[in-house]
Parts: sequence; structure tokens; C-alpha cells
Amino acid sequence: QVQLVEAGGGLVQAGGSLRLSCAASGRTFSSYTMGWFRGPPGKDRDFLAAITWGAGSTYYADSVKGRFTISRDNAKNTMYLQMNSLEPEDTAVYYCAATPIRYRKVTTHDGYDYWGQGTQVTVSS
Repeated sequence: QVQLVEAGGGLVQAGGSLRLSCAASGRTFSSYTMGWFRGPPGKDRDFLAAITWGAGSTYYADSVKGRFTISRDNAKNTMYLQMNSLEPEDTAVYYCAATPIRYRKVTTHDGYDYWGQGTQVTVSS
């Protein structure tokens, strides 16, 4: 069982930046594929970015490519999402997710087994 806790959300003006973090419990964080999603509470979540176990290959949705950067620090059991050039359309609840199962499709919510509680990001115009 893995517990995920997001932090770093808040209110920012358009064009600004935020860095989200996702702290994971457990000793095997480095073996997990991690992802970021966003969406309204209780509804389908849109894929944003993923970083795999091991060498840490990264994947991005077209909507955030070039603006968002996913990274992980295995020594700290933490994943990050650096968000730059934020737009009002980026306003949402942001969730981190994890799976220990390798070679799954990482760009859909079905590919993950564990989820954080979410952190609100609001971008004002």
C-alpha cells in the first residue's frame, strides 16, 4: 500500500509558475511509475505527465508539453511537477498517481493503482 500526498497548489496569476510535489510512503518508491492528472473532483481526470521507474522516461500531454516538467527524487520519495506559463485553463484539482506494475499504459487513469487526495490550482486572468 502506498500513500500519496500532494502539496504546492494555490492561486497564481496567468503567466506565473507553481511547483507541485507528491510525497509517497513506502520503501520502493523508485520502482513505481508516477503520474500527474487533473480534473474536477469526482469526475474523469485528464493525463498531464508521467515518469517511469528506473531510468525515468517521461511522457507529456500535448496541452502541457513545453510548459510543465515532471521529475522525481527517489532519495526523498517525492515527485514534482514544475508548471510554467500557467493559463486560466490550467485551473483544476491536480492529482498524483502511482503504480508498481511495469509496462502499463501510463497516459490513462486506468494505469494507476494509488492516488493522492488532490491539490487545487487556480490561475487568475
